[in-house]
Amino acid sequence: MSILSFPPVADFAARTFSKLANRRTPYRAVLPVRTEEIRVPTRHGEVAATLYHPPSADAPPAVHVNAHGGGYVTGLPAFDDALCRHLATHAGVVVVNTSYALAPRRRFPVPVEQIHDVLKWAASSDREWDGGRLTVGGQSAGGALAAGAARLAWETGGPALALQVLHYPPLDLVTQAKNKPSPLGRKAVIQPWMGEIFDTAYIPDRGERGHRLASPAWGTNADGLDGIAPAVVITAELDRLRAEAITYARKLDVAGALVRHHDVTGADHGYDMLGDAPGLAQQTYDLIAGHLRRAVSR
Repeated sequence: MSILSFPPVADFAARTFSKLANRRTPYRAVLPVRTEEIRVPTRHGEVAATLYHPPSADAPPAVHVNAHGGGYVTGLPAFDDALCRHLATHAGVVVVNTSYALAPRRRFPVPVEQIHDVLKWAASSDREWDGGRLTVGGQSAGGALAAGAARLAWETGGPALALQVLHYPPLDLVTQAKNKPSPLGRKAVIQPWMGEIFDTAYIPDRGERGHRLASPAWGTNADGLDGIAPAVVITAELDRLRAEAITYARKLDVAGALVRHHDVTGADHGYDMLGDAPGLAQQTYDLIAGHLRRAVSR
């Protein structure tokens, strides 16, 4: 067992990684979208969020809740600015780009429950949008949180979701990253040491990592999902996390909940965030926007 698997070491490494990662300047798209900073109440305290308003709407628009990535230990909503502007513009939805509590300060299941609470808040009938046309999505860890929140919504009777969009999500925290191969080997974006730090900081007890809200694709966790929100699952061909997302997509398909599985050819984890594949990012964002439009159309 690596020293990075010991919680005190992983926690220190996670905090250091977060400070360094959050120093980078988020890429902001040039699409002219009106934004608004708000705070949303959750059972674990308020979370900051940015609203992205569609350029025009003849009727109250639908609403999409987005959760950013960062291995559960880092990341800011602003890092998804380009995606959120694209969705507001091309899907015509209000985007609630929300933050959540990060590990190790707050651990599982806090972030999943917060995203679920943001969904309930967004679904309220007294908002400026149509909360009855609600979707959720996220990239990387945010995709896993979106999957967990969608499951909570399914299990607890709401809110109703028209679609969940899971973009290269980590869905199996039981299997260690070193046992998840990538064709890129040591050049892959996600390295085994990163998995050790992230997973340990988020869920120190290995026995808890098989929880259905932490590892939706592990074991039998995804069996019997009939009735869960329809899903679009997007994977990257070279990503170390690809196989577990494909497993989940297949289980969703069995449950009749898979709208589409799309594999981004020649791409690794975070390809749209790293700025080295702008064409692929644009294509994927167009794909997501199209599915959102169709899911919330009335």
